[in-house]
Amino acid sequence: MSPYHASALKYKVNQLARLFMPSRWLSAREFRAYALNFLAMGNSALQRLDSLSGRPMTLKNTPSVYLRVGKPDDTGFIRYFWVPGYRDASAFPAGSIFHLIEDDLLQEIYGVPAWLSALQSGLLAEAATIFRRRYYINGSHAGYILYINEEKFAEADSDELEKAVAASKGPGNFRNVYLHIPAGKKDGVQVIPIGETTAKDEFANIKAATRDDVLAAHRVPPVLLGIIPQNTGGLGDPGKAADAFHFAEIEPLQQQMAEVNDWLGVEAVMFKPYERQAQPAAAAPAK
Repeated sequence: MSPYHASALKYKVNQLARLFMPSRWLSAREFRAYALNFLAMGNSALQRLDSLSGRPMTLKNTPSVYLRVGKPDDTGFIRYFWVPGYRDASAFPAGSIFHLIEDDLLQEIYGVPAWLSALQSGLLAEAATIFRRRYYINGSHAGYILYINEEKFAEADSDELEKAVAASKGPGNFRNVYLHIPAGKKDGVQVIPIGETTAKDEFANIKAATRDDVLAAHRVPPVLLGIIPQNTGGLGDPGKAADAFHFAEIEPLQQQMAEVNDWLGVEAVMFKPYERQAQPAAAAPAK
């Protein structure tokens, strides 16, 4: 959808995984998948696998794309199903799924990702990039009108020119076309572009506007994603931005990720303390 969308998701997952402390119940690999599903889909599920004695042995991430919520059974447990296709459905054992959702105002069955408000902006950026790519693959960009008003330009010459112009299009075919008309007039041959200038100008504006929308939805400072600043002042101190982002965004996510501990009854998800990245300001010399 957008490189900024993917980069913001990856940055959040990396920050959560960097501070995660693997436990006997949840490995680092499974936690990364658990975090990615929650951030990308607004839904994340862990399946509890028990030992022969009935105690929790390990937790496995369940891809939320194929997870479906069913009705509660006779014991009151909500049933969950693995549905990779509309004809294929497998029920998980009752009480074996922990389902973490991003809250929604309209329902409480499935979560809604926090970045959903930027979906249209991301799709617009994708459409603009696809248009620009086709714009160049076409060879003649947005197209043009080749107007010829010469009496000595015969029908056979017109057919040959049409073939030459057609052969000049396509990948790697930015070729010149030679045209000779004896005693031709100054304006006998004209090339009239169609919408080329407008297409070039709007592409940069669309990409910039959609980038701002996507980053605002993810709440990630641009300096942390390697974005090139467009002004002389830059994007600020990355250390200070990382500190502010951690306390405003990562810590609340850690609290949500750790909700599985209450459900499981053990500390399966724990995090190391965060170390500030910004350098403290030097103390003023004593007078």
